[in-house]
Amino acid sequence: MKTSVIAIVLLGMALNLSACATASQQDQRSAHVTSPDQYRVLLENDQVLVLEMVLEPGESDRLHDHRDETVYFQQGGSLRISLPGGEAMDVTVPDGHVMWHEAWTHQVTNTGSEPVMAIIVEAKP
Repeated sequence: MKTSVIAIVLLGMALNLSACATASQQDQRSAHVTSPDQYRVLLENDQVLVLEMVLEPGESDRLHDHRDETVYFQQGGSLRISLPGGEAMDVTVPDGHVMWHEAWTHQVTNTGSEPVMAIIVEAKP
């Protein structure tokens, strides 16, 4: 009986450490960490991370992660969204567009002739 309790406690500790490592890896690949020239932290607390993104024409950010996010495009434009597996999609986002997306990893390139500006709100676990 004592052995199984100890095993459960150790398993719980291992899972907790694993979750911490995963969260730490996510933080290291956050947009503002991988691409500080394009992303600026506006607010961060225990519930949310709020970022401002500015991509100049022809500019790309680096591959990064987002938790579940809501994005408000203050100034939209033409973008190429590239996924880790090599897939890419070209999109035109209108000014004022709001979208929600589940957690994902991607890279963004401004393929247009005007800057693209967005506010990103990520939920924290």
